[in-house]
Amino acid sequence: MSAVAPTFLEPHVKNLGGFTVKRVLPSASHKMVGPFIFFDHMGPATFMPGQGVEVRAHPHIGLATVTYLFEGTILHRDSLGTVQPIHPGDVNWMTAGRGIAHSERTPEDLRATGSSLEGIQTWVALPDEHETTEPFFEHHPAATLPTIDEPGVAMRVIAGTAFGKTSPARTFSDLFYVAVDMEPRSRIVIPDEYPERAVYAVSGEALLDGVPLEVNRMAVLPPSRPVVLEATTRTRLMLLGGKPLGDRFIWWNFVSSSREAISEAKERWRADRFGQVPNETDRIPLPDEPKSPESFS
Repeated sequence: MSAVAPTFLEPHVKNLGGFTVKRVLPSASHKMVGPFIFFDHMGPATFMPGQGVEVRAHPHIGLATVTYLFEGTILHRDSLGTVQPIHPGDVNWMTAGRGIAHSERTPEDLRATGSSLEGIQTWVALPDEHETTEPFFEHHPAATLPTIDEPGVAMRVIAGTAFGKTSPARTFSDLFYVAVDMEPRSRIVIPDEYPERAVYAVSGEALLDGVPLEVNRMAVLPPSRPVVLEATTRTRLMLLGGKPLGDRFIWWNFVSSSREAISEAKERWRADRFGQVPNETDRIPLPDEPKSPESFS
């Protein structure tokens, strides 16, 4: 019997005003991979002087946002009072829990000179018992994250546990999230220690058990067996997955196992009760109401 091939997900390209993102999760066939419910590849983008990222204050519940950059700098501010720039290789991990607001902008010095940006932002859904945990923010510089070096391969464990190494980022469920750089003809084996796994090609091309993975595609791997990942060019990839959490509703920036929690979060944002983000006087208004939140599992 032949092995089951990966399922390939193509991104939806969205313009966020001055730069584009390639959104792979949620998709029609796979709403989540383990606890990962959202996956955006930002850029690559080049900003002229006076331009930059301008994401005004907005709210989240029931998830953790994870920002990881390959190029550029983003200044994070949140309603806990955090003001933290993130640079390439660092991890900004923001657990929204019962609720947090934040903004993301290009720092003023880079806005004055012009800059470049490329990175990944993901949302990790929280288990039922931790959806209303107190919000917190963690910043982990690149030097504090565990690395794995093999011939032609450099890996950094962003979150969770993979290849025998564990990230310092505080998580609430079994998961792994790894950045990988590979030279041509190098290879690694992705173990089957997690029920759900995926590989995203940031740049370059690779083979998964001999099946091509094109750039800007995500491959959801078949369960219960190791998979050989081989680079055919110089390649940058993200590995992710974990234990599935069950049904989740998602509406705008809110994720929850409960429709009622999302409705309550809407009212809190309307009433400006998520807390003040430092140095932010403007915020993104609540979108027009859809019929109901979508259920993802």
